[in-house]
Amino acid sequence: MVTHVRGHPVIDAAELSIRELREIDLLDPNTFVDYDLTSLWRNLRHQSPIFRHPHGFWVLTRYADVVAAYKDPRFGSDGGNVLSTLMAGGDSAAGAMLAVTDGPRHRRLRTALVDALRPRTMNALAEPLRARTGELVRAMTSGQPFDFATEIAERLPMGTICDLMGIPAGDRAELLEWNKQALSSDIAGATEADAQLARGEILLYLSDLVQERRERAGTDVVTELVAHRPEDGEPLSDEEIVYNCYSLLIGGDESSRMSAVCGVLAFCERPEAWRRVRDGEVGVDSTVEEILRWTTPAMHVGRRARAEAEVCGHRIAEGDIVTLWNSSADRDETVFPSPETFDPARQPNRHLAFGYGPHFCVGAQLGRLELRILLEALRESVTEMAPAGKPRRIYSNFLYGYSTLPVVFT
Repeated sequence: MVTHVRGHPVIDAAELSIRELREIDLLDPNTFVDYDLTSLWRNLRHQSPIFRHPHGFWVLTRYADVVAAYKDPRFGSDGGNVLSTLMAGGDSAAGAMLAVTDGPRHRRLRTALVDALRPRTMNALAEPLRARTGELVRAMTSGQPFDFATEIAERLPMGTICDLMGIPAGDRAELLEWNKQALSSDIAGATEADAQLARGEILLYLSDLVQERRERAGTDVVTELVAHRPEDGEPLSDEEIVYNCYSLLIGGDESSRMSAVCGVLAFCERPEAWRRVRDGEVGVDSTVEEILRWTTPAMHVGRRARAEAEVCGHRIAEGDIVTLWNSSADRDETVFPSPETFDPARQPNRHLAFGYGPHFCVGAQLGRLELRILLEALRESVTEMAPAGKPRRIYSNFLYGYSTLPVVFT
């Protein structure tokens, strides 16, 4: 059965048996375009909340189990935190990048990044971001169709994270194109080799940037990381700075961009929800949280079992790959009443869009700031928003979102 979900024609996975659901290839980016996995996750939460995928990894779908795994030190991230890298044998950044490091090394890196992203730094970004966002939104309120994904969403998070890192304006378009290929693709058929090439280009660029900051300090986060001198340890190496700047660049752009696009799509499809936000019946802060829950840009997080464990009666052996599906947990009916309803007033809203526990995203404050400022600009300038064509999904087994979103703002 073919339906339309979030603007895209998909196959309703509710028509499939549990046996067939287990055989859906969660490694294949096309799966997340061709199927409405809402039904798949619901069926698995109810009937098989943990199962071993035919490719050899475990799949967790319930909120409580996902949160428990986030907190359990037996499930480590130092072998990788994305399914594709775990299946390939591990992540080359393990031990150097915060997201794929555990224990004392993780605490050391997190302290450096939290210091560099302190509130004073975030607050300094707010006014330039507010001015840029307002200008972009006002320019698109003529009632003519335009692509929100490319004309607005692509220009905001990338500009902000590049401001944060002191990256020259002339380099940003190329970095954006590499970013869009590193964890996803706008087209079907992109290969892992394409993704590796894009990631390599970003790392080379950042390596040069770190060297420049060592020779000539600036007033940006890269300089902060270069200058970081902990009281009880070594300063960060070039490798550690490069990998963590890479993580900031990828995460700061992709997750915020996808959330912005999916939020506007939700409002286009639900005019009454936008009216409530526009007229002030619903607050901006609760709307930000619901957009994050609704989108959940990082669909899964991967872990490797350091020791034998038991989850839902199943034995997980040491060395097994375990995937925590945030996209399912954020639709768990036991935590989120009417989870398939987009409700900007939803409270409480303990979503997992930024992860949970020791690996909670260090850029969460920036992501929320960007969405909040976008909503304020839309509320000030846009009376109505409506779809002007079919959006196009990105191809990824990790990121959820759209590469295009034709809309009309009036």
